[in-house]
Amino acid sequence: MKNNSEHKQEFLFEKVNYKILLIGIAVIALGFILMSGGGSEDPNVFNEDVFSFRRIRLAPTTVLIGFGITIYAILKNPKKA
Repeated sequence: MKNNSEHKQEFLFEKVNYKILLIGIAVIALGFILMSGGGSEDPNVFNEDVFSFRRIRLAPTTVLIGFGITIYAILKNPKKA
């Protein structure tokens, strides 16, 4: 016995949720890129760039903002608008 009604596959989120989620992931990746570098070629020489504003304040803040954006994308309900 065949059912005449088709079972349409639904995504968990709407298109706007996925767009916001991708933006959040890109912001997180940007934060990790900002954190990279600052190493020293010679292990006996200390490089002060490790403690720069970019690596200590800006990059972790960017990562946290990215996590906030992804959480917002998950919790946003476009049908409620």
